[in-house]
Amino acid sequence: MNIVIDSADSADILVYLAFEEEAFPLKLGEAHKRSGSATWLYSRTEEELDVLAVGMGKRRDLTLEKIRRAGGYAARMAQREGKSRALLVRIANEEGSAADGDREVAAADWLQAWAEGWLLGLYRFQTYREATRINDSVDLLLSSSDWAELKAVEMDAVLVNARIRADGAMLARDRVNESPDTLNPDTFAKWMEGYFDRDDSPVKVRVYRGQELVDLQMNGLLAVGAGSKHAPALVEIRYEGNPRLPMLALVGKGVTFDMGGMNVKTASDISDARMDMGGAAAVVGAMDILLRKKANVNVTALIPVVDNVPDAEAILPSSVVRFPNGLTVQVANTDGEGRLILADALIHAANIGAAEAIDIATLTGNVGAALGLGIAGIWGDADMTQSLVEIGERNGERLWPMPLMDEYEADLKSHYADLRNVSTSPFAGAITAALFIRRFVAESMKWIHIDMAGTVQYKQDMSYSEAGATGYGARLLADYAMKKEQQ
Repeated sequence: MNIVIDSADSADILVYLAFEEEAFPLKLGEAHKRSGSATWLYSRTEEELDVLAVGMGKRRDLTLEKIRRAGGYAARMAQREGKSRALLVRIANEEGSAADGDREVAAADWLQAWAEGWLLGLYRFQTYREATRINDSVDLLLSSSDWAELKAVEMDAVLVNARIRADGAMLARDRVNESPDTLNPDTFAKWMEGYFDRDDSPVKVRVYRGQELVDLQMNGLLAVGAGSKHAPALVEIRYEGNPRLPMLALVGKGVTFDMGGMNVKTASDISDARMDMGGAAAVVGAMDILLRKKANVNVTALIPVVDNVPDAEAILPSSVVRFPNGLTVQVANTDGEGRLILADALIHAANIGAAEAIDIATLTGNVGAALGLGIAGIWGDADMTQSLVEIGERNGERLWPMPLMDEYEADLKSHYADLRNVSTSPFAGAITAALFIRRFVAESMKWIHIDMAGTVQYKQDMSYSEAGATGYGARLLADYAMKKEQQ
């Protein structure tokens, strides 16, 4: 899937942008100009090209996410029709250039959003496909004359940036989509070590296993992983692009398969349990983006990886886990495992000197019930929250601020330990999970918790995501880290 400027090869379709209440060079009803629509206008002669008219809604309501979604949808439509080269025609009405009407969206941002959407829209996870494999791709052709605001070198830079960002998100998608046959705590940790710890990489990777976890008192990881034949690990990935900056820790939950432990899941199809490492994948994707952009940042990824499966050695409900910050936790439900391993990682983040920490996890189904599947919940430091929410509104990985209700902590009280790992109440599960995690955050460290359980996957093809993993969080975390370097 190439993106080419002023290609010598001819296109086999034209992609036009159709805006409501504006003239269009071909006959097209207003209903087909609404955002989210796409209409084929087939050629009448061999000399003409087929046209795909992509509805953009009203120009004044245009956002980067609408552009991104339109790009992804257009790419998918072209692929389904067997097209191989699509020319984007930015000037779609006779009254003036798109640049005249898009003053609210800078040309570089516009182009980057479309290119990101196009690349992400063509993503397919096909590792295990044979007879149903899709080999067709669609090149995006651009004409420099349509982008008079940008010099050639600027266009190139925008497209390189779009590909890096899309590749980071697709890397996260690949990890989340992967089968537990090949992705388990052992292989995931080894993959991260091999991927990031290369001769040409300014990254230091350390994997804590076995006795090292015991010595560090990472008892959450040890308890959750006790039932699996694959030993747990904590992967530490340090990228010191600018070691003079305060360290930002990105903590991603990496439960490669969540069977629920002894509180075993009983649904008829629990294939999605392989996706309980979506937070870890988001962190991996973010680190990939930062590394490839040679970002001037100081970021350490902390990824606890573990299986949560039942076995004779598995931790039993009512067991007590001791943490090195002095807290004891009654494991009232072994399916509340994510917060136990995040506790280990956050304690470690403070120990290695992190000034800020963001943990991201597929933690509770409750957050999806509250917010749906298009937006994640965020808790914690007010300034960090505001910054992340603003970033999410621009890059499409949206967040909604949620409250830390102190009085709800009463539902985490245990009769024989300091805390329960799950609430005694059936309500506000996402909030009480955040409250639990907060108890393991050092006072010296600013902290954010993101519950992305609802956003980790789509059940059906949507705009620039096929059914399956979305890659949510990779661009969000990378953008936050890069924003810090500008401050």
